[in-house]
Amino acid sequence: MAALAQKKYDGRDLRVGRSLGDVGPYERFLVTYRGDGLRISGVMAVPDGKGPFPVLVLNHGYIEPRTYVPGQGMPREMDFLARQGYVVLHTDYRNHAGSDRDDDVDHELRLPYTVDTINAVQAVKASKLRYLDGDRVGWLGRSMGGEVTLRALAAQPGLVDAAVVYASTSSLAADNWEQFYRGDGDRAVTNRRIDRTYGLPDDSPGFWRRASARSAFDRVTEPVLVHHGTEDDTCPPRWARATVDALEEEGVDVTLRMYEGEGHTFEGQWQRSIERTEAFFDEHLG
Repeated sequence: MAALAQKKYDGRDLRVGRSLGDVGPYERFLVTYRGDGLRISGVMAVPDGKGPFPVLVLNHGYIEPRTYVPGQGMPREMDFLARQGYVVLHTDYRNHAGSDRDDDVDHELRLPYTVDTINAVQAVKASKLRYLDGDRVGWLGRSMGGEVTLRALAAQPGLVDAAVVYASTSSLAADNWEQFYRGDGDRAVTNRRIDRTYGLPDDSPGFWRRASARSAFDRVTEPVLVHHGTEDDTCPPRWARATVDALEEEGVDVTLRMYEGEGHTFEGQWQRSIERTEAFFDEHLG
């Protein structure tokens, strides 16, 4: 986390490509931006009208990069929030869709995805597109993208105005290692490389703590809304409670919304959650 905080970010050159279709209240476009020596792809929904509109950058959860398609992961959130008058930029991250490759992402515990979303916000703020209001920007992340969002908040306090996380992975890197990586045979080579470079959590607890968003929560200055289902068997509810407790200990303005009976993907109570999300962003970006 210290390296993320000290890094010089250079997000820029947000370019709007071909239209993916006008659905009435908004139109979606393929986009690219540059940063960290890479070109990153994404999809951006732009409401009808002149703007300028507040901007939300979406950070998606884990999807196998080989099968991922542009803008995959959070279509419901993009559609709903664009209809409410937000420009919604869904970053694909490096190694996904049309983005440039970086073969060290997994070895670096996917920390580079945080670089990509920070650069997405910087590219928005640097853009001359008149419908973008770079002074009103928020982050929304789900699952792995929740962790990406929490790391970004800690790495670059003050860059955005507010953030929402859905069904997030843990804010402790060691928890995520145990839950997702340790027993994954497809990651055997990468896991051995991680072991050689950093040591595993039991052997190098200090490193794993420093690689965790939670270790830098004292840097977070923005309000945060956390959504989590009580029946989430991918990212246990205790992770959300522990994250919120840790944020509160550092004086962060954080709200936890638990949804009885909801699993990881949010189905029956998704509408309720997204309306709360809209109200939260309206309050802090309005």
